[in-house]
Amino acid sequence: MTVFESKENINKPVEEVYTFLADFNNHEQLMPEMISEWRSSTDEASFSIQNMAKLALKISNRIANTSVIIVPGSQVPFHVEMRWLVADMGDNTTEVVLTVSAELNMMMKMMASGPLKKLTEHEVTALKKALS
Repeated sequence: MTVFESKENINKPVEEVYTFLADFNNHEQLMPEMISEWRSSTDEASFSIQNMAKLALKISNRIANTSVIIVPGSQVPFHVEMRWLVADMGDNTTEVVLTVSAELNMMMKMMASGPLKKLTEHEVTALKKALS
């Protein structure tokens, strides 16, 4: 399993950050520019990655004010899971950690590691910006 992680502190209460992440309709604001054809509900999203593929994701588990777990909503070339963890740091500050875990063979690891690492960094930075 290959794991990519990005962490950020956000000056908002944990409830507000969790509520934002628990609704897939808000995740469009976190996506990089190469994402198009975004469609979402509270629990699912589908979109296209420019010059690559269409993807569908779904929220598989929510633990209030703690975590949101996202998995593929359709068949994908490799197993992947996105896990958002939020923790109350006091003084209306929330630590947010996005972990992307993927089962990648050596060839896929060479091709996908860079983009997946950039994705985790981009989404956490975009979350901080969206909530400020």
